[in-house]
Amino acid sequence: MADECVFCKIMKGEIPCCKIYEDDKILAFLDIAPVNKGHMLVVPKKHFETLEDTDSETFKEIMLVAKKIAPVITKAVNAQGFNLGFNNKKAAGQLVPHLHIHIIPRFENDDLTIDKQPTKKYAEKEMRETAEKIRNLLKK
Repeated sequence: MADECVFCKIMKGEIPCCKIYEDDKILAFLDIAPVNKGHMLVVPKKHFETLEDTDSETFKEIMLVAKKIAPVITKAVNAQGFNLGFNNKKAAGQLVPHLHIHIIPRFENDDLTIDKQPTKKYAEKEMRETAEKIRNLLKK
């Protein structure tokens, strides 16, 4: 395709990356605009735009690689923890339309707001109604 995504171009070697891990299905590399040092992306080699598009086997492979790499990154950069995150679709902050998971090392007092999002409250009965809608859709 003419307007191939940046991650597909990275897979083909058309755009360089700082590769950390690679197997036949997954590539993991350092983010060029890290939130913290060691911020890494785990990307399936096969193009899937969103989580909904991704087959279960590929999702499993992404998570297994993230599980393997995250504690190693934490140790390498002397972080006290890490966040894992998928941004799914533009409204959620997905900048590259190719499924990927962020591994973001975290440090005490790093002032990131990932874990400090403003919360909202449900109106009366709204929580139960929302839960019921979700349960009904899961049954389909």
